[in-house]
Amino acid sequence: MEEKQNEPGQSVKDEKTEEDKYTVVDKDEPAVDSEEDEDALPHSEILDIFEEGLARLVQDPLLCDLPIQVTLEEVNSQIALEYGQAMTVRVIKADGEVMPIVVVQNATVLDLKKAICRYMELKQQREGGVKYISWRYVWRAYNLVFQGEKLESDNMRIKDYGIKNRDEVTFMKKLRKK
Repeated sequence: MEEKQNEPGQSVKDEKTEEDKYTVVDKDEPAVDSEEDEDALPHSEILDIFEEGLARLVQDPLLCDLPIQVTLEEVNSQIALEYGQAMTVRVIKADGEVMPIVVVQNATVLDLKKAICRYMELKQQREGGVKYISWRYVWRAYNLVFQGEKLESDNMRIKDYGIKNRDEVTFMKKLRKK
């Protein structure tokens, strides 16, 4: 701290603030406001840089199965798969399409249904197509079936039905009651 003479006989201490203590100033370059740094690159350029980095990340052998427009949820699921904390359930739709659904090891039937919904939402966002699916209707009209057994209890763990990693579960139309 420096002492300055204010009036004869009085001294005033010039205190540095906390911010001043940690600020490094290069004498050759003018000081730049942090707001100016943020304005240096437009949002579109930052987005391009991020997408390029993400594309390089997805080329990693561990993450190569993921789409280019990957979400954090998908990256975390893939990592959980590699560590054995999750499993892939192959869900086969009525039209024969296979959906690889990733769920945690101790997932319930309800967790599997939510993962199917999320998978379809992401697929529609990426590919376009149907804007809205009434999942209430889907679960009312179809059952998930594993080896002939209906997965009816939402609270039951899928392992209790005998479902393991890479097993196939199918959609089956419910019979109408007359």
